[in-house]
Amino acid sequence: MRLTSLRLHLIEMPLRSPFTTSFATTTARSCYLVEARATTSDGREVTGWGECVAMEAPLYSAEHLSGAVEVTRRWLAPSLFAVEDLTAETVGWHLRHVVGHPMAKAALEMAVLDAQLRAHDQSFADYLGAVRTSVPSGVSVGIQPSAQETVRVVGEFLDQGYARIKLKIQPGSDLVPVRAVREAFGDDLLFQVDANAAYTLADVGLLRRLDDADLLLIEQPLGEADLRQHAELARQVRTPVCLDESIVSAEAAADAIALGATSVINIKPGRVGGYLEARRIHDLARAHGIPVWCGGMLETGVGRAANAALAALPGFVLPGDISGSDRFYAEDVTEPVVMRDGAVDVPTGPGFGVEVRPDALERFSTATLELTP
Repeated sequence: MRLTSLRLHLIEMPLRSPFTTSFATTTARSCYLVEARATTSDGREVTGWGECVAMEAPLYSAEHLSGAVEVTRRWLAPSLFAVEDLTAETVGWHLRHVVGHPMAKAALEMAVLDAQLRAHDQSFADYLGAVRTSVPSGVSVGIQPSAQETVRVVGEFLDQGYARIKLKIQPGSDLVPVRAVREAFGDDLLFQVDANAAYTLADVGLLRRLDDADLLLIEQPLGEADLRQHAELARQVRTPVCLDESIVSAEAAADAIALGATSVINIKPGRVGGYLEARRIHDLARAHGIPVWCGGMLETGVGRAANAALAALPGFVLPGDISGSDRFYAEDVTEPVVMRDGAVDVPTGPGFGVEVRPDALERFSTATLELTP
């Protein structure tokens, strides 16, 4: 294919309720969708969609939304426009000279991949080699003002049928709400926690007390760069240590596994530079017997549908953060992704299998940037 234009649609979608983690409280999701238009070798016009998951502020990672737009405009887009025969598999190669910015790169690769698959009338699930037609749906619960409120919110999600609960924690909001949830819903609840790098190795005594809750895992307890410290923590706690922010590439995943810093990996395609790198991490982890699951970044239906296909690969043996659209949004920019009986169907249509709704896109749009060769 040859890219003929890239359109960046900046949107802002209000959340149903505030979502609080150890680093921020979010009330509306600001992101951008990439609309990539291309011409195939036989002269057909195709369009694909991608989504950039960078947050407004560099709090989860070094990337932020306005920076992703700027690096795309100035460096990434011109590099792809210059390619005569572009494929999704070569996007990363053509952008390798730009250091960092995996979320911006992932959004472009995603749009090119969607266009490529649509040109071949192939679903993303088939392209990846998915082995399931539906995936279990877990839900991420933000930090609540009290243990009682945490139990109430968790109960509502369980009533809706979610298969697994992930609770955000931070110092001062950890042992009490975790204990309250476990006591309220019993030992059969699939239950894990996510610290978003809020602790240090000095907190090992506190983190060891979480072992009593019989958690599936504790996600990213320490800093992003602290692989050695995570390995030391893993030796001192029974709860499996899962890495998220630390896993930025297949190379980083290999280092973490070799050091014993992780026994579970959360794969977020945007964080690692795209779905093709995400699949490489899946393959590496599976070869080492490391279970993986698919994390969420408050995606719209575009990213949510793609995540469902990724999570249908055989190594994704734990429920991911693939909730229905209505978990976060009253209205999505695509037809809603629906959770039924604790699972989300894997889309079977061409590309990512969802269509962006022009009316919804216009309502949520805050700006549009047109990029051409």
